[in-house]
Amino acid sequence: MGVCGDTSNEETSWKPPSKDVDLTGLNPTDSPKSCSSASIAQAQGSIGQSSKKSNLRSIFSDVPTMSAAAPPPPAAGAPVGGGVQIHQSRRLPDFLQSVNLKYVKLGYHYLITHLLTLLLVPLMAVIIIEASQMNPEDIHQLWLHLHYNLVSVIICSAFLVFGSTVYIMTRPRSVYLVDYSCYRPPDHLQVKYQQFVEHSRLTGDFDESSLEFQRKILERSGLGEETYVPEAMHHIPPRPSMAAAREEAEQVMYGALDDLFANTRIKPKDIGILVVNCSLFNPTPSLSAMIVNKYKLRGNIRSFNLGGMGCSAGVIAIDLAKDMLQVHRNTYAVVVSTENITQNWYFGNKKSMLIPNCLFRVGGAAILLSNKSSDRRRAKYRLVHVVRSHCGSDDKAFRCVYQEEDGNGKTGVSLSKDLMAIAGGALKTNITTLGPLVLPISEQLLFFVTLMAKRFFNAKVKPYIPDFKLAFNHFCIHAGGRAVIDELEKNLQLLPVHVEASRMTLHRFGNTSSSSIWYELAYTEAKGRMRKGHRVWQIAFGSGFKCNSAVWQALRTVTPSLNSPWLDCIDKYPVQTV
Repeated sequence: MGVCGDTSNEETSWKPPSKDVDLTGLNPTDSPKSCSSASIAQAQGSIGQSSKKSNLRSIFSDVPTMSAAAPPPPAAGAPVGGGVQIHQSRRLPDFLQSVNLKYVKLGYHYLITHLLTLLLVPLMAVIIIEASQMNPEDIHQLWLHLHYNLVSVIICSAFLVFGSTVYIMTRPRSVYLVDYSCYRPPDHLQVKYQQFVEHSRLTGDFDESSLEFQRKILERSGLGEETYVPEAMHHIPPRPSMAAAREEAEQVMYGALDDLFANTRIKPKDIGILVVNCSLFNPTPSLSAMIVNKYKLRGNIRSFNLGGMGCSAGVIAIDLAKDMLQVHRNTYAVVVSTENITQNWYFGNKKSMLIPNCLFRVGGAAILLSNKSSDRRRAKYRLVHVVRSHCGSDDKAFRCVYQEEDGNGKTGVSLSKDLMAIAGGALKTNITTLGPLVLPISEQLLFFVTLMAKRFFNAKVKPYIPDFKLAFNHFCIHAGGRAVIDELEKNLQLLPVHVEASRMTLHRFGNTSSSSIWYELAYTEAKGRMRKGHRVWQIAFGSGFKCNSAVWQALRTVTPSLNSPWLDCIDKYPVQTV
């Protein structure tokens, strides 16, 4: 019979529980992720074993307790019978559980962030009150005082004018992102899982163990069924050649640039700076020379071709273009980020060199930057910071992504089992520099206090992990693979919505190397989430080993470009990935 059931004349015997039931300790836990293959586990290892804090809290406060007591003696005339008596607990609620500490933390951040304003408001109020009490005689006396100290006034004015002039002439010029374009290959270049595995089998270059390894990598990679591989890889047998590699590069670079020029209505002759980055394909003449020839760019253009710098080269190219725009006034810079797959497909059986085959796909982006103040009105973003970290002095970091020949003389890119740990160290180095530039003073104070407490009082105090969600509205994490996104989500304590753009880019386009951060930014715009004033953090990792960050601020509510790669499929996303 239930507690709330009928309590008529039927005899009831019920004993109270031996201890209270605690409802506030019920917290969901994350299910661990596992991988059956040892090779996959080595390739897709994790950065440390730090646990993610749960963002869900049970807020059950003042829960009434139910107890049963022996029925009192029946009063005269009362019917004889037993029953269950329910008493309301008079205990105070557990305020530690009932108060949502999130709002306490938000209040703290607001107080510290606006501390100067809150202190200046009373001061300004006092000054205004005092000024309102001045009479004409007081104003006349002030004028006489300034009149008899004319030399001091002139000197002070001269210093003010000189200082303002020096500041205006030497301050860094603002760099604006006018627009960008991401290349979308034609549909006939799409490759499905089964097609990929079957083509690999038909080439005859892979043994059964390698084929099974690639199949497992694909299943756990986070890639979807609509990614693209170059034309040469669709033939049986594949036809990797210099001519095919040039054709792939031309299709990607020219496709992105054609869309960029159409969207911005900029004439190619107006471009003063050109930076192209492609890690593995560096022909002669260079890729930048191919663009100059195709679009007949002017003869005095400053062109650069970056090679061998991995997936982080896109941010390096932005940094180089930014430095050039500080020197050359009133001009445009175009950055082209791409990677070439045709001549860099691995046809051997070394498992650490097979992973790039499964993850890398065709893609590229073209970005138009400007230092013209007149372009601020139409620009999408302003470049705020670029922070670059290089760990190449460490031998393990230097060799963790390494192009080499296997035992049979076949060339490929080998990924070390220490890759994720090295990436974690590079990220730590990078955010140590970036943090003071972007984090609110409240987060920096919490980090400093925790650091001092750990050093001087208690070595067991856990280091405080700054909340980068207070500094950025959107995150574009290089879509290098599911493991990369998972580890950054965990270690930066991000929410699923913050890594949605990265996961969906990996699912739809695969790892497009240095251009992946631009597909992610395009996803955010296509979802209509970019508002004026929002800050975007682009994070990229590359061989060497490097971790680079770029911070952008939206100058307006950004709408997707006409040729957005997500234009006809954004309504299908997000999708649930395996």
